[in-house]
Amino acid sequence: MSAVVPGTVRHSQFAGSWYPGDAQALKRTVEDYVARVDQPLVPDRPLGLISPHAGYVYSGQTAAYAYRQLEGRSLSTVVILAPSHRAWFDPCAVSMEAAYETPLGRVPIDRDWVEALSGRVPLQPIRGDAEHALEIQLPFLQIMLGSFKLVPLLVSAEDPDKARQLAHALSETASQAPGAGRDLLLVASSDMHHIADYDEVLRRDEPVVDAVAAYDLPALTRLLMDRHSSVCGRIPILVVMEACKLLGADSVRVLHHTTSGDVTGQRRAGEYTVGYMAAAVFRHTPPSLPAGQPGATDAGPA
Repeated sequence: MSAVVPGTVRHSQFAGSWYPGDAQALKRTVEDYVARVDQPLVPDRPLGLISPHAGYVYSGQTAAYAYRQLEGRSLSTVVILAPSHRAWFDPCAVSMEAAYETPLGRVPIDRDWVEALSGRVPLQPIRGDAEHALEIQLPFLQIMLGSFKLVPLLVSAEDPDKARQLAHALSETASQAPGAGRDLLLVASSDMHHIADYDEVLRRDEPVVDAVAAYDLPALTRLLMDRHSSVCGRIPILVVMEACKLLGADSVRVLHHTTSGDVTGQRRAGEYTVGYMAAAVFRHTPPSLPAGQPGATDAGPA
């Protein structure tokens, strides 16, 4: 891969437009969204999250449902897979800058992780990307995690076989990382269907949401790769869910689903509408039974 130029930074392209450009205002905005989430945490640390990527006024509250799952947790590395809306990278590209910057500060890129991954799957080196789908996830991660390193991947591939290859490369890299990937989080950045009809968005989103909740990858693949699908991050979703399964995940909780029409109140026929979903992928650990109960053991769950 191309060499990283030390000290180079991918500066924010969307602060002040898609989300607040002032650090204090951004911090308050994210914290307010998270404070309004009224759901308990999933029972085990999430291995993956699905989060939308519209402007915060539209999808910020839905994104908060995903990132609320990180409360009280610490992670060393976060891999974000985002669709590339402005350039074609097949299967994916990675930034060669040293860090990404938002008004909340700089997030260093985990170069060791990138190098290990590049030995397993082709990564196109880029600089100065203008992709909102990746950047818009960062302030939530900065607020919820504080310090972490980033692996930023932009995906253009539309082939589910390439999605599986990338998922295997991610899981293999994670398994050989220090701590066997226990300090890792995978994030799929994706909005749901984009259609000029509120009711049609609801109709098309419903089976996708159901397949995600059921962790039914074959059904989800069929739905997302259908020629009528307009889910923009379909490959990131498939990659993250497959990679998490390879790393031991067996459960998905859909945390929230809404649309731009629900946020704005504009639900007229013919109104352009975008769906938003938040979900967490995790390994379900059954609660320990008291000693003496059927199925209980002194050693606890294996």
